Amino acid sequence: MACSQFIPAIQIGAPITYWGPLGFVLTITLIREAVDDIVRFWRDREMNGEKYEKLTRNGFDEIESADIQVGDLIVIHKDKRIPADVVLFRTTEKSGACFIRTDQLDGETDWKLRIAVPYTQNMPEDSDILDLNCEVYAEKPQKDIHAFVGTYRINTVEGVTDGGLSVENVLWSNTVLASGTAIGLVVYTGRETRSVMNTTLPESKVGLLDLEVNNLTKILFLFVVVLSSVMVIMKGLDANWYRYLMRFVLLFSYIIPISLRVNLDMAKLFFSWLIGRDKNIPDTVVRSSTIPEELGRISYLLSDKTGTLTKNEMIFKKIHLGSVSFSGEFNDVAMHIESAYSGKLGRHSFSVKLQTAVEAIALCHNVTPIEENGKVDYQAASPDEVALVEWTEQIGVRLAFRDLAAIELQLNNGNRKRFQILHMFPFTSESKRMGIILRDELTDEVSFLMKGADTVMAPMVQYNDWLEEECSNMAREGLRTLVVAKKTLSAEQLADFEKQYHAAKMTVTDRSEHMAAVLRRLETDLQLLCLTGVEDRLQDQVTTTLELLRNAGIKVWMLTGDKLETAICIAKSSGLFSRADNIHVFGQVQSRTEAHNELNQLRKKSDVALVMTGAALNVCLQYYEAEVAELVCACSAVVCCRCSPEQKAQIVNLLKRYKKPARVAAVGDGGNDVSMIQAAHAGIGIDANEGKQASLAADFSITQFHHISRLLLVHGRFCYKRSCALSQFVMHRGLIISIMQAIFSCVFYFASVSLYQGVLMVAYSTAYTMLPVFSLVVDRDVTADNALTYPELYKELGKGRSLSFKTFCIWVLVSVYQGAVIMYGALLAFDYDFIHVVSISFSALIVTELIMVAMTVHTWHWAMLIAQGLSLSLYAASLLILDKFFDRQFVLSWTFITKTTLITIISCLPLYLFKLARRRFSPPSYAKVN
Repeated sequence: MACSQFIPAIQIGAPITYWGPLGFVLTITLIREAVDDIVRFWRDREMNGEKYEKLTRNGFDEIESADIQVGDLIVIHKDKRIPADVVLFRTTEKSGACFIRTDQLDGETDWKLRIAVPYTQNMPEDSDILDLNCEVYAEKPQKDIHAFVGTYRINTVEGVTDGGLSVENVLWSNTVLASGTAIGLVVYTGRETRSVMNTTLPESKVGLLDLEVNNLTKILFLFVVVLSSVMVIMKGLDANWYRYLMRFVLLFSYIIPISLRVNLDMAKLFFSWLIGRDKNIPDTVVRSSTIPEELGRISYLLSDKTGTLTKNEMIFKKIHLGSVSFSGEFNDVAMHIESAYSGKLGRHSFSVKLQTAVEAIALCHNVTPIEENGKVDYQAASPDEVALVEWTEQIGVRLAFRDLAAIELQLNNGNRKRFQILHMFPFTSESKRMGIILRDELTDEVSFLMKGADTVMAPMVQYNDWLEEECSNMAREGLRTLVVAKKTLSAEQLADFEKQYHAAKMTVTDRSEHMAAVLRRLETDLQLLCLTGVEDRLQDQVTTTLELLRNAGIKVWMLTGDKLETAICIAKSSGLFSRADNIHVFGQVQSRTEAHNELNQLRKKSDVALVMTGAALNVCLQYYEAEVAELVCACSAVVCCRCSPEQKAQIVNLLKRYKKPARVAAVGDGGNDVSMIQAAHAGIGIDANEGKQASLAADFSITQFHHISRLLLVHGRFCYKRSCALSQFVMHRGLIISIMQAIFSCVFYFASVSLYQGVLMVAYSTAYTMLPVFSLVVDRDVTADNALTYPELYKELGKGRSLSFKTFCIWVLVSVYQGAVIMYGALLAFDYDFIHVVSISFSALIVTELIMVAMTVHTWHWAMLIAQGLSLSLYAASLLILDKFFDRQFVLSWTFITKTTLITIISCLPLYLFKLARRRFSPPSYAKVN
């Protein structure tokens, strides 16, 4: 439309009329985008310009991170970011291993142990590496940060030294070196590094309000075309009808709210700023400023359990040895251990049996004691492991020292027990277990210790009649269980295993499968030592928060990887399941028929709390996707246990597909919640114990689960209600002036001439009305306290009544009425002098807009008063200064003032009386609360 103004035949007025608003809109948008890009550019430049040391023949040369290439030997100092994926050749740590912090890569806050290549680690000087005839093989770039396949081969005079390289020998880029100084050989740079390959561009989320506004804009465009066509037909069709049609479309184009996009974008930035500085929810970060109003219409909240509803702070609660169990203070255990280590008891006494179990717990882990400022701290891969090691310390078996080669235990009687570490098999989410092979330096006994989930360990241990039952009992108490087992290896068994395991390590294809197959031969006929139970503490105020959300009409679902019994226990203790809820446990289904029968059972029950496993859900979704969506969504609360990260995202997508236009939010705190958070309409990450991955991937980041109630019920409500009011006012502003233009054209024989000149048109939508209309972003219909006290108010927002086709039609009728009153009033008052018609109609229009804003306001704010005063003063000054458009002498006369006032009263008073009557006889819920 703006470009059409360069064609003389269809030019309406000065090009500024169209280029002004368009230029303003684009400039604001470009500035906003430019600020983001410039900040990103400086951040990139800062990272690319980071200085590192490169080992060369001349010693250590300085190099910028952007110039690092594959094959370079890079020196990395403590607390420095690792600039590329490197194989660890040397470290200053005596143990030959160093720690890295990976929270920016996998979201986990624990430190990871990395081992240097033994050959290069044992060389006398750093520079000796350059004299090696060494070849390193690395697999092609992969996404998997938990695996790496490589080999090294060193040719020397003595012969060939070779070995396998795994993830334990590699430092990934963007992690941070936590101990010592390291020298690494660069194997991947830039886009081939694991961190960049795992940086997916998440789909840009568009809020439901934006889609609704788009649909209304399409209707408005249709209205423009219809109105223009009617004008052309009324004027009479001739050879130039298309010119007139185009001119009318241009005249009425103010109906299409071009400035709405900018107003909404600026409002969203303002809402994001408000959320970020709310002292009641400190450290909340809005990472996606395009969808804050989505928080006001959430129908389903899908939550992770560990670290979200619970604190991910583990406390050791129970140990079961088959015939007897201990819990509480554990003083009895400490006494048994003390008597066992005194050496006066026989091998088969109960105390020695308990000692073996406790020792296994103290040894089978990946925990490292680190002393800082005289205080010993435990670094581990999970809080479960720390809880176990802290418990063994409590009962007299303390983990005193650990490196790559050995573990030392400090006993209460002052003695130390030292064990050589022969092999370590770390825990993975696929294997659900970890193992270690140790040699007792005192007795020379070789033991293979294992601990893991009961589902995995049960087939590996010797026959027993108590494990399954006790696992269920502990799960019902809400405890996370771990089975601990042991196998004593002979020298022949160990030698045979090591030979096969080394061969598997040297394979390049399917290396992990080969290694797992060799290990599986050891994992048979294990002696079951004990079953342990640790408890995860509930988050603060979690019960109150869940009750608030339920009263607000939000259905909360818990998706967890835990066992069914543990999940039910947490659901009850957290308040997710109320005492009155009838709990229905969905059966374990394997086939289509079983799924059909179970779904029929569920259909017969109404208003139940549902518990189902991820495996059962998979089977049901395979055959009855729509039925599952219908039945599951009818339940009062849902718990899905044994749920994988992919399944969590699958459930979000199921709700998005079948429950349109309901909005789905997802909240989690770990890397396993990222896919669910990114799939949801509003993703909320908790910056907590499990790291930052969920928080960084989310649209909104909070520090406590209970902050979610204020985020949704207060900020969600305000963002949505204010956005609706702003959208409708911007549309009303364009409609009213276009209705006046239409009446003006009708009265003057369908002339396609502009009622107001370009400068006035531009000033109307910017200088005179923009601030008062935009000031609606600080309006509020209820106080924040009332929004939390009466969560039922939130239910109404989900119906979308604040901006609907009905409210749109009401605003169209209001615009038609007011536009007609102002235009006909001005024409009746001054039909003989056109400049006076312009003065009165334009003045009445501006004042009407300001009064309409004032009538819409629920709670006055100082910014609104300033905006109203500023706009009115600016317009009053324009009446006197712009003598090209206004007759100064006439504007100062009583005739102008009285007639303008009269027209304004007729246009606004009936609407005010109607609003007053409605508030009196049919008040909305928020008015009753106030």
